[in-house]
Amino acid sequence: MGSTGDDLEQWGADVIFGRRRGLGAAVARFLLRGLSFIYGLVIRLRLKAFRQHWITQNHLGTMVISVGNLTVGGTGKTPVVELLSRTLRDRGRRVAILSRGYKSKKLDKLQEWKDLDLEEREDLPKIVSDGKNILLDAKFAGDEPFMLAKNLPGVSVIVDKDRVNGGRFAVSELGADTLVLDDGLQYLRLDHELDIVLVDQSSPFGTRALLPRGTLREPMRNLSRASHIIVTKCQGPTDEALLARMRKYNPTAEVIETTHGPKYLEQVFGRGRMPLESLEGKYVAAISGIAVPESFEGLLKKLGANVEFHRTFSDHHAFSRQEVDRFMRRCVERDIELIVTTEKDAVRFPKPKELDVDIYFLRIEIEILKGQEVWDRMVDRIATPPSRMPAGWAEERLLVDPLGA
Repeated sequence: MGSTGDDLEQWGADVIFGRRRGLGAAVARFLLRGLSFIYGLVIRLRLKAFRQHWITQNHLGTMVISVGNLTVGGTGKTPVVELLSRTLRDRGRRVAILSRGYKSKKLDKLQEWKDLDLEEREDLPKIVSDGKNILLDAKFAGDEPFMLAKNLPGVSVIVDKDRVNGGRFAVSELGADTLVLDDGLQYLRLDHELDIVLVDQSSPFGTRALLPRGTLREPMRNLSRASHIIVTKCQGPTDEALLARMRKYNPTAEVIETTHGPKYLEQVFGRGRMPLESLEGKYVAAISGIAVPESFEGLLKKLGANVEFHRTFSDHHAFSRQEVDRFMRRCVERDIELIVTTEKDAVRFPKPKELDVDIYFLRIEIEILKGQEVWDRMVDRIATPPSRMPAGWAEERLLVDPLGA
């Protein structure tokens, strides 16, 4: 069933991006265009419902910062969440990351928490990390929450589709005073003090069509809700045309330009590390289940690797032992020197029966190219909040400028 779902997801992606040809694909695109029109109406109605207070926003009495995007996947959100959370932790904030845990499995049994009985524990969110210990693996946490928990000691990571519930737990039980809402732009039930919106320099607005025909979650004009815009995956200065388009939709948001810089290679099944120079001239096989596998392969080639082949799966794919063993046998037959995957995939990677070729993941971190002063100013604002009660500020903000409309 999982393989069928992945195949269907891949077919849908090929239709959306125009890679799939033929009558069936053409009919699918026509039908999806009609569904996109309906989806757009729903989006506008939902925003209006919050702006008119038909649906109430929740405020938890603490700082909430959203990191999100207008498009589906591929903007490099997790490294930004990691950098922001680490920076705020180092500035003395008690940070909790709230995630929905996309494609995570339901718990086999309820987690223990303090002296709560079984009935009380039914309403608990998934506690991936309490800031001291990692309590769930990638299967139940989701790959990105688990990766964040592993890389961020001292930061709590909570998974719950109801992020109001997750936030309440983080504040009341874990003492969080700063909530980072992972993929939070569209999550309006929880009030955001800041909305950081990511825009991929190479594909800023995806296919420019709304879901399900395209990759936009919201119309491009909704970039107006951003307090800060981070342009990611920059290969050079952001061109004036893109800056002008962003300014058209949002003339006030401050802009930061970043790149996703590779740092080193680390063993998936071990603790060994290698410098990036180790890829130079190596015959490498890549394997990944991410939104934009082309960017990963391109980066390996840029680092000097000879990428013999690249096995790709749908985003957040749950690798099976059989898939990994099959891939390993192919690598042995082709005399591959090194297998490289992404850090996000590494946390879902089952150990092959025979580890005949070393498997490493490529560690990626955000580097700020332009706008360091904007970043520092934003961090200062979060780390040293005003003395007035946040709840009063939130109510005033909703009355004067609901949802940044």
